[in-house]
Order: sequence, then structure tokens, then C-alpha cells
Amino acid sequence: MEPVTLTTERLLLRPVGPEDADAVHAACQDPDIQRWTTVPSPYLREHAESFTSSQAPDAWRDDSGYTFAVLTADGTTLVAMLSVTRRGPGLAELGFWAAKEHRGRGYMAEAATRAARWAFEAASVDRLEWRAEVGNEASRAVALKLGFVMEGTLRSATVHQGVRRDGWVGALLPSDLGLPGVLPYLPARG
Repeated sequence: MEPVTLTTERLLLRPVGPEDADAVHAACQDPDIQRWTTVPSPYLREHAESFTSSQAPDAWRDDSGYTFAVLTADGTTLVAMLSVTRRGPGLAELGFWAAKEHRGRGYMAEAATRAARWAFEAASVDRLEWRAEVGNEASRAVALKLGFVMEGTLRSATVHQGVRRDGWVGALLPSDLGLPGVLPYLPARG
């Protein structure tokens, strides 16, 4: 997939690159990001450099995932990080974190809505999943605001810092946003 840049009224979503290493490193010092996401803990400068210079760009190149730096509309300030990661044919997972100083402004929901629409319209996604460790209420609130349907709690589904933990899972379908799917969908009855 060729990298793309997306915009919203207040945000610019562009592929992550080496120029983001300083901002990513600074944001990932937040204990909440280390607690609730899969970033290494402690989060070292080398982690940010590897992520921004190879991991994220390589995923675009091999069509396995699409990570966006979410910036203010003028492109100067990192607000969040958001990824759409392929999990199978037509299936992808949405993941995100917001920089501490930018939480509570609706940026994450705005960026995630735009990315979800793009995944359905341009990346041949028919089902977008959201997963989080049980207790990550902030992430769940964003998913619910986007229209994700909570499908349950998965026992021992997440490994965080060497410990298995229960996880929530939800899904968003193209039809939830008024969009057509790639393949027809026949829901179960009864």
C-alpha cells in the first residue's frame, strides 16, 4: 500500500517517519501509555527510533499495517498515534494512544473515525476490531464513541509485561458507518 495522508477538521494523519522519534519517545514516557499499550516499558530512545524508522514504514511497504502520526492540522504537534493492522483477509485491528496533554479534546475519536472510514473505503477492510485490556476505560470510551459494538471479554487474551490478562473486543463494520462492504454480509438469525 502506498502511504497516504488523511485530514480532518482539526488534524493531520500522516505516515510515521524518523522525524517523529523525539515526539514519540517523549509521549511514551507517560506511565498510562506504558500501562495500557504494548509499547516497551521502560520506553527507550532506541525503541522510538526503531519504531519510526523501520517498524512503521516497513508495515506500510509490506501491506501489513498502516501507522499514522496524528498531528495538529498545521502538522507541528504530535497529538496521538493510530494504527490499522491487518489480521487476516478483510480483517484489521485499530489501535491507538493519545499524548497525555492532548487527551479529553475528542482528537482520538476524530482521528479514529477518519482512519476507520479510510480502512473500509481504501484498504479492503470488512471488519475492524478494537481490543483492549479489561479496565482500559479511556480506550473503550473512544471505541464506543466511534460505534464499535462490544462483543465480549476474552479470557487470557492479552499479554502485558509478561502477564496474561483478560481483554475486551469490539467490532465496527462498514455498514455501521453507512458504507458498503467488500463482501456481502449475512448476519446470523435467532
